Amino acid sequence: MHWNRRSFIMAGGGSLMAQITLSDRTVVGLIGAGGRGRLLARTFQKDPSVHIGAVCDVYEPNLEAGLSEAAKAGGAPKAFRNYRQLLEDREINVVIVATPEHWHHRMVLDALAAGKDVYVEKPLCRTPEEGVELVEAEKKSKNIVQVGMQRRSYDLYLEARKIVASGTLGAVRMVRSWWLNNYLGPSQEPKLEGPLDWEQWQGPIKKRIPLDPYIFRNWSNFSEYSGGIVAAQGVHIYDGIHLLMNASYPLAVTAAAGKAHKSGVDTPESVVVTAEYPEDFLGVFTINYAAMRYKTRNDQLNQLDGDKARMDIGREDCRVYMQGAEDTSVITKTSEQGFGYATDLHMQNFLECVRTRRTPTAPMILGFQAALVVQMANISLKTGRRVRWNHTLKKVEV
Repeated sequence: MHWNRRSFIMAGGGSLMAQITLSDRTVVGLIGAGGRGRLLARTFQKDPSVHIGAVCDVYEPNLEAGLSEAAKAGGAPKAFRNYRQLLEDREINVVIVATPEHWHHRMVLDALAAGKDVYVEKPLCRTPEEGVELVEAEKKSKNIVQVGMQRRSYDLYLEARKIVASGTLGAVRMVRSWWLNNYLGPSQEPKLEGPLDWEQWQGPIKKRIPLDPYIFRNWSNFSEYSGGIVAAQGVHIYDGIHLLMNASYPLAVTAAAGKAHKSGVDTPESVVVTAEYPEDFLGVFTINYAAMRYKTRNDQLNQLDGDKARMDIGREDCRVYMQGAEDTSVITKTSEQGFGYATDLHMQNFLECVRTRRTPTAPMILGFQAALVVQMANISLKTGRRVRWNHTLKKVEV
């Protein structure tokens, strides 16, 4: 007799129920138990079939906090201080990679080699070369990979994509996007609250430096470890543009920036990026983290300039303004549950694909496509030139 979950629960059969429940469980290993990693673990565990079976971190306070978060759903998750040991655990069939950016490439490759399905935070990788290798690995693998670009699963963006595809806006030759915030204010002296395996944390970075709590706390602003704020936020923006415009890889990217004003860092906080696409439009992204602070719902906006209408889409709502009547929107859509719920939707999609083996909404190739734009922007800033993507050779040309 074939037993599915519904018939089994109705039967209510003791030990058999435990057996079926265990066989149906998705056992997850969390790699990187900082604030984002713990939020992801908490979101995953909203699904009753998910069990966080292991937590790995090289910073002891994060490891302890991650274990505590995972234990809230019951059970006793295993503790690891080396992610390779976690990948060797045969009970784990899914891993969350929520580490700093410089570890994503290596960890995802190792997870695929170990036969695990992967949910990896954005940006997918640091360099075009890493991205090409990851996409090739995905092609050869039977595993499911979801990149944490939640706009791909967000109801508001999916509705907006339909509006663009319907032709309501006419021909869209430019998309203008901005993101405003401020991280230049005074900050507390960074300190460690417990042991940190600094050598392991640096991992694949070739340049080795002595333990520095400031870098540990601000790694996303150092070019050795990340693409800076333009990459951290720009990858979300450009993925949203790609989704709305049904766009492919960029043809070329040009960028300009001010100097870095945050103490000690080497990546700028005010950057303008222009990406050219074969679909005959420009994607212009302006980020300024030296601006005034806005309420979260108002800190970013995308404007699609069509020759019939303009569409504005932010975190929480989408509005369409027609030519000649731009003071009042003719279409207004608001997300039913808000932008915060987009992460829930994205994880639900991933877990469903883990069970069905279908392709998720943000597979590796789309994760790389978005990361490539901001990687090319950083190359443009470094070289002072327009940077082109040779899709045939899979390489950047300056």
